[in-house]
Amino acid sequence: MILQALNSYYRRKCDDTDPAQRLPAFGLEQKEIPFVLEITATGELVQLRDTRTPQGKKKVAQSFRVPQGVKKTSGVAANLLWDTLEYVLGVDTKGKPERVAEQHAAFVQRIALLPAAAQADAGIQAVRRFLEREDKAQQLVQLQSLPTWAELLETNPVLSFRLHGDLALVCQRPAVVQAALNVPADADERQAMCLVTGEFAPVERLHTAIKGVWGAQTSGANIVSFNARAFESYGKTERQGENAPVSKASAFAYTTALNHLLRKESPQRIQVGDASTVFWADQDSEFESLGADVFGEPSKDDPDRGTRAVHALLSAVQAGKFAEPDDNRFHTLGLAPNAARISIRFYHCLPLPEMAQRISQHFNDLEMVRGPYDPPYPSLFRLLTAVSLQNKADNIPPNLGGAVVDAIFAGPDVPYPALWLNAAIGRSRAEQNVTYLRAAVIKACLNRHIRRQLQSAAISAQSAPTSTPLPTPPEKEFLPMLDLDNTNPAYRLGRLFATLERIQEAAAGGPGQLNATIRDRYYGSASSTPVAVFTTLLRLKSAHLKKLTTGQSVNFEKLLTEILGPVTDFPPHLSLPDQGRFALGYYHQRQAFFSKPTDSNTPAKEGTPS
Repeated sequence: MILQALNSYYRRKCDDTDPAQRLPAFGLEQKEIPFVLEITATGELVQLRDTRTPQGKKKVAQSFRVPQGVKKTSGVAANLLWDTLEYVLGVDTKGKPERVAEQHAAFVQRIALLPAAAQADAGIQAVRRFLEREDKAQQLVQLQSLPTWAELLETNPVLSFRLHGDLALVCQRPAVVQAALNVPADADERQAMCLVTGEFAPVERLHTAIKGVWGAQTSGANIVSFNARAFESYGKTERQGENAPVSKASAFAYTTALNHLLRKESPQRIQVGDASTVFWADQDSEFESLGADVFGEPSKDDPDRGTRAVHALLSAVQAGKFAEPDDNRFHTLGLAPNAARISIRFYHCLPLPEMAQRISQHFNDLEMVRGPYDPPYPSLFRLLTAVSLQNKADNIPPNLGGAVVDAIFAGPDVPYPALWLNAAIGRSRAEQNVTYLRAAVIKACLNRHIRRQLQSAAISAQSAPTSTPLPTPPEKEFLPMLDLDNTNPAYRLGRLFATLERIQEAAAGGPGQLNATIRDRYYGSASSTPVAVFTTLLRLKSAHLKKLTTGQSVNFEKLLTEILGPVTDFPPHLSLPDQGRFALGYYHQRQAFFSKPTDSNTPAKEGTPS
């Protein structure tokens, strides 16, 4: 599936209208051909066309895409349907008639080796008739009468053939090109059915290395390779390529396409942890770089590019506007290094509307009340570094980035990796600080877990007998802002801790007046073993309230009563998910203290002091 998609992408990029984005054709090359022999279907010479045009003081020949030339050495080796004057017409230009005769014979033999399908082509038949004509001497006299003949003898230029009435050369005719690519280079070369295209063709023994995968060898690594008999099929041990037969053309296509996607400054590639991730589509689309724009880190030249891309995507999702064909699928491929090989970390193939819905759900899960300078749509890189040691990319857990992207494209009910939640909670405890990005990660992970539980509960309810008692209703998803109706004990304790910290700051004259608050000393233990901490904190709270005005003290007491209402006791331990709920409660309450009230779901209704 992956190789087929890359092969299709390569075919499309071969015909790209932008020369800078056009990929090289397998088995073909761009060659300047100064002269073209135009012949009839019966092999008669019509004219010798000069393709050169004046450019300054020189004449530059027209460039044609022709079958790739052989490497010229001291031996005799002929190209297919194009070569020098000596090879094509057997005309001696250097005083070596015996060698020229061998060259011309090799040129004719190369054409004769083409398969029967190509031999039936009208262009090939015309060339063979031209080369086998009995009146070769008369043809030579016709050529010698041309004004350019002296120049041909002096320069021994490259010639090719064109059928009279055609625009393309004979070597460019589709049947000829297809046959030329599938002709074995030697008699011992094996042919088999290509697993990518289904065509019977020569099998590539060693595939071209893939370069640009972060962490892999600089010389490149392979996706398809076998280095031990244990990995090979029975009877497929003589030649490595036989174990997974991929034709030479298909191997060239998928490796060229993947190297193109992984190149430096590629707009369709991002680095997510150790996963080098690329995006492409079946058909040309303005959304082809959508994944890189949405998940990639904004550049210094255009820091708002990602925000604009996400905003445009979410607007299109809400409006249901996607001007894309229904059969245009979008591909996401994550690659990770594995010694001399490349492992497939994840692969997803989705229509654009479905892919957009899943990206939209990802940002909905991350939505969180924030400060004025926090990014509304944080990049994946920032989310990963926020939960890593010292906020450094080198400390991101190796498999985390790929697992997150895999969960995003797998669907809205697929939980994010547990490692992401663990890392966000762990860094919050270690640094005694619940930042905006960490709170967003915790909320997203918990909501996806809750969503999965709701889905499981719905399935169980449908399959259970009617007499079975209904299970306990699952927890509702967390809101981006403070939820006064959330009675979860861990969430309430987080709100309580934020309120006690605010009381301490108010008693000291406001935020920033203390070198350290209770958060710097007690956050880790309060979020994991509440019973060991909150008794002491509530006792200290009474001393702090005495330093406040009566109005402030009353407001704080009302807020504490509202928070502790559903809490019956302080639990001795909080599980890791509950520590995440504690962090969300703390963050939400803390943000509410410094936010202006906008609706009835804000803490101002509970009398929080200004």
